[in-house]
Amino acid sequence: MLDIKYIREHVDGLKKAIGQKHIELDLDKLLKLDEERREMIGLIDELRSERKKNADASAGASNDKKEKFAQSGRELKEKISKQEDELAILEEQFEELMAKVPVIPAPDTPEGEDDSGNLEIFRSQEPTTFKFIPKDHIELARNLDLIDFENGARVSGYRGYYVKNEAVMLQMGLLMHALQKAIKHGFKPIIPPTLVKEAVLYGSGYFAGRKFNPDIDEVYKIANDEKSAEGTLKKEDKFLIGTAEPSLLAYFADQVISVDDLPIKLCGFSQCYRSEIGSYGRDTKGLYRVHEFMKVELIAITPADIEVADGLHKEMVDLAKELHDDLEVPYRIIRMCTGALTAGKYKQFDYEAWTPSRNGWGETGSASNFLDWQARRLNVRYREKGGSTRYVYMLNATALPSPRPLIAILENHQTKNGSIKVPKTLRPYVGKKEIKRKG
Repeated sequence: MLDIKYIREHVDGLKKAIGQKHIELDLDKLLKLDEERREMIGLIDELRSERKKNADASAGASNDKKEKFAQSGRELKEKISKQEDELAILEEQFEELMAKVPVIPAPDTPEGEDDSGNLEIFRSQEPTTFKFIPKDHIELARNLDLIDFENGARVSGYRGYYVKNEAVMLQMGLLMHALQKAIKHGFKPIIPPTLVKEAVLYGSGYFAGRKFNPDIDEVYKIANDEKSAEGTLKKEDKFLIGTAEPSLLAYFADQVISVDDLPIKLCGFSQCYRSEIGSYGRDTKGLYRVHEFMKVELIAITPADIEVADGLHKEMVDLAKELHDDLEVPYRIIRMCTGALTAGKYKQFDYEAWTPSRNGWGETGSASNFLDWQARRLNVRYREKGGSTRYVYMLNATALPSPRPLIAILENHQTKNGSIKVPKTLRPYVGKKEIKRKG
């Protein structure tokens, strides 16, 4: 969410950003609502002032005039109540539109309508080539008894899977390695809640609007109610997170942080859940698009300083590059174009690993700078040396998720006989150099 004063002062730039990001938002309607609500607030303030004067006059009036003042007070109270009801409707409409106002992309963001406009800015090496016909990760995993998709679907449903045997240690190894490397880079580890309140996901921008929309938002909502500590039934919506980012950011909600404590760098390990409703019919087999997985996520909270935020952003991307180097797979870094940025993002980089079965690059993570868009929703500020407060800037990045790097490892490190060479970094976790067919 942006500041309404900023919106009034940057109408042209915001209208351009709305078009670039393909957001359905009538900015003129928002500004008209803002004007109407300000007029309504002014009118209510005048009525309250008039009512106070009436009450003061009644206190000093003779008994025969008190009823007249009392009647006037009742009429004013009724008028105020009516205006407040109308204001509540205006405020709801206003807040719904405010939630959709985008951040203007960084000036050097590539122009583009969609992902086809994204710009490759780094490539570690050329795609893997083979002197034999390579297998995809589904066949490799089945042959080596590493992943069971059939029983996964039977037990969990569509996109369900079991990770087994050496693949368990391969997966946990890459996540532990990511966590340990993040800690060495100064990110403090946290295991956050994966079941959160609605405000957490709205605040971090995981709803398209102000409220959860099951037709658009790729989030799982928990249907059952829960009991409070006192035993009373609490009918409060709860949701499963799709990444640790919302929980980590919400840790600081409604707080004022000392500037001396910035920047803050955290790494969160969590299970993640995504409904994938927007990807129906895509990547229906294998691990590329699943409903649940594990991930190590990075967040950074900085002062409202573009240079500082850009420095942390680069640090996060560099850490992701190190981790991909450690997996010994070809990968590249992509700068996301204007049409590929969601509403709150100022700047974004994606990382993609070479996936032989796709004969292309597959996304393994991203790193994004939201400026103060999330901080305003979550109400996270910092106190400057002079005592004034400002909203912080918030950034996030994937260190490593579990499924897609696992695909890259299996497919890029396969041998002619169907075994998998384990990357050197992960051998201490797996306990062997090569995963071979059993028996």
